[in-house]
Amino acid sequence: MAIPNYQTLMLPVLKCAAEQAVRVPEIDRRVADQFGLTAAERDEMLPSGRQKVLHNRLHWAKFYLSKAGLIVPAQGRRFVATDSGRELLARNPDRIDNELLFSYPAFAEFYRGSASSGANADEALQERSAPSVGLSSDRTPEEQIEAAHAAIHTALKAELLQRIMTNSPSFFEQIIIELLLRMGYGGSHKDAAEQLGRSGDGGIDGVINEDRLGLDRVYIQAKRWENVIGRPEVQAFVGSLVGLGASKGVFVTTSKFSQQAVEFAKHLAQRVVLLDGETLTELMIEHDIGVRMNRAIQFKRIDEDFFSEDD
Repeated sequence: MAIPNYQTLMLPVLKCAAEQAVRVPEIDRRVADQFGLTAAERDEMLPSGRQKVLHNRLHWAKFYLSKAGLIVPAQGRRFVATDSGRELLARNPDRIDNELLFSYPAFAEFYRGSASSGANADEALQERSAPSVGLSSDRTPEEQIEAAHAAIHTALKAELLQRIMTNSPSFFEQIIIELLLRMGYGGSHKDAAEQLGRSGDGGIDGVINEDRLGLDRVYIQAKRWENVIGRPEVQAFVGSLVGLGASKGVFVTTSKFSQQAVEFAKHLAQRVVLLDGETLTELMIEHDIGVRMNRAIQFKRIDEDFFSEDD
C-alpha cells in the first residue's frame, strides 16, 4: 500500500505518545509495520532528497497534534500525550484528522493565525475549507511546495522548447555551444563557434573539443524538429562518425527519439549520446542557459541539538 498521509498517521502517533515519551525515529518502524509498508516505501525520499517521506509525514502529524494540545514536548526531543490526548483516545476514534482537531480551541486559534490573520476563531472555523498550507490537503507543506515547484519546472521546460522552436536553427546551435561550454567541453566561445557547423559532412553539424587541450573531439548533430527522430536518422549520424574515424557523438533534438533509435544507440562501438527535448531543457535549467533565478525561498527548521540538554 502507499505511504499513509499525515492525517492518517495522527492516530498511531498519538497512541505511541500515550504509551510513553517517544521520538519520531523511535516510532518510524512501528508505524511502517502497522501499515505494511514495503522496504522501498520506507526508504522513499521527498523530491528534494533531504528527508524520507514517512519521516516528513510523521513529523507533521506530531506538529498538528501538538497544536491541538494533544501532545507536548518531553525531555530529550521526545513528546508525550497530554490528558486531552488520552481522553481523545479513550473515545476510541477511528481516525484523527484536521476536521476533528478543529474541535480543539488551540488548533482553531492556530488555524486562525495561519489562514485568516485578524479574524476571530469562529470565522476561522467557518473558513476552514479555505486554502492554507498543510491544512487544506492530505499532503504535508513540503509535499505541497515540492509539487508546486515540479509544476513550475515542467512549465518552464515547455516554454524553453517553445522559445527554441520560434527562433532560428543557428540560434539553436548557439544554445548547444553555450550548453556544452557550461558543461566543461570545448575551449573558448570562439573555438566552439568556429567548429560547430563547420564540417557539414553528412549527418555532422559540428565538432567540439572534449577538453581544452583538444585531446579528443565530440561530433554533434542538431535537429530542431517536432517529429520523432527514428533509427534511420541515428544510423546516418553513426555512418558519418565512422567515415570520420570518430568515436564520440552527441545527437541533440528538440523532439524525441523512437525506442528503436534508443536501442540502436545502446549497442554501438562508438559512444553516441542522444539528447531529446526533455533532457536538453533539463540541462539548460541546470546550467542556467536561457533562464535566470527569479526568487529563492529559504525554509528553516528547529535545531534539535541546540535545545537538547542531554549529556
